Amino acid sequence: MRILVTDDDRAIRRAIRDVLEMEGHSVDEAEDGLEAFKKLEDVSYDLLLCDLKMPKMDGLALIEKLRAENLSTDIIVMSGHGSIETAVKALRLGAYDFIEKPLNLNRILVSVAHVKEKGMLLQSNAALRSSIKKIKGNGIIGQSQRILDIQEMISKVAPTDARVLITGPNGSGKELVARSIHEQSARAKGPFIEVNCAAIPSELIESELFGHEKGAFTSAIKDKKGKFELASGGTLFLDEIGDMTPSAQAKVLRVLQENVLQRVGGEKDIKVDCRVVAATNKDLRVEINENRFREDLYHRLSVIPIQVPSLNERTEDIPYLVDHFLDIICKEQGRPIKTIDKKALSELQAMDWTGNIRELRNVLERMVILCDQTINENDVRQYANPK
Repeated sequence: MRILVTDDDRAIRRAIRDVLEMEGHSVDEAEDGLEAFKKLEDVSYDLLLCDLKMPKMDGLALIEKLRAENLSTDIIVMSGHGSIETAVKALRLGAYDFIEKPLNLNRILVSVAHVKEKGMLLQSNAALRSSIKKIKGNGIIGQSQRILDIQEMISKVAPTDARVLITGPNGSGKELVARSIHEQSARAKGPFIEVNCAAIPSELIESELFGHEKGAFTSAIKDKKGKFELASGGTLFLDEIGDMTPSAQAKVLRVLQENVLQRVGGEKDIKVDCRVVAATNKDLRVEINENRFREDLYHRLSVIPIQVPSLNERTEDIPYLVDHFLDIICKEQGRPIKTIDKKALSELQAMDWTGNIRELRNVLERMVILCDQTINENDVRQYANPK
């Protein structure tokens, strides 16, 4: 850490500096509050160790001035004139700790270590929030009438426990709609559990959804909870529900009807409490006519149907999506934020987006990596796939 030690006693400053530098910190000195303030204006310090009784500007006045000027740094105050009142005032002004003189250097090291740990924790939390934001995005992006209608529908449906069936082509943002429903619901503090029914082998889908008992099959070496149980108190998102096996469909129907399930290899009824949101890129009416999907399950799932449009049906949202993704991608790639001119946007709006929003993001990432600071229409023609 970079630390500023402020005390009118040179010997004390030197002793503190020596012990902190032995711990690997970078240390500067100031002999009074005024000199310290000037240094804090010019340099960003992680920590200020500050005496309370100093000429020109005392410690409390220095802290007040730092706060008034919005100069942020952690502060440990030191004083040989300590009292409960002085300590309380310093802490109320924002000091992290109060150490009485004569100083115990080990006590200083412990306090400095705590400040460092706090800073690392804040950085970790900020990184976590950034990761979550990156995963969740900033909500459903767009101002087209179709998107505004979906946002209004979500605001009405989310507070209820009604089941929702989300339909739309691959890459159109069905999962984002499902997450928005969960995040605006009373179950938002509960888990959001996603199951991609198309990605799980047919022989494992029932174990994944309902769990299994030890010994139910060769590799079942212990009891395992399924996704329905894991989603208790929250939302279970069944993605690509149209690819679910007939056997699993029948068991899901029972869970939706009775709110109980049996694990694979088990006989005990287990009560479940989760909201089910399903999604598919298939026309389930056609699947029903072809006897590939149960009509009774369809009616259980589609209490509230939401149709997500393809990107070709909402090209007026492309400028908003481009701004959103350019910001995210440039940060991910560690590059300055790139801009895109109007002709390039028009070129993107003229494209046939068979892969929808997912394809648009891929094209933008390609151009962020390969193009200059401003993306133009020639870049789009070269690196995307126009009509």
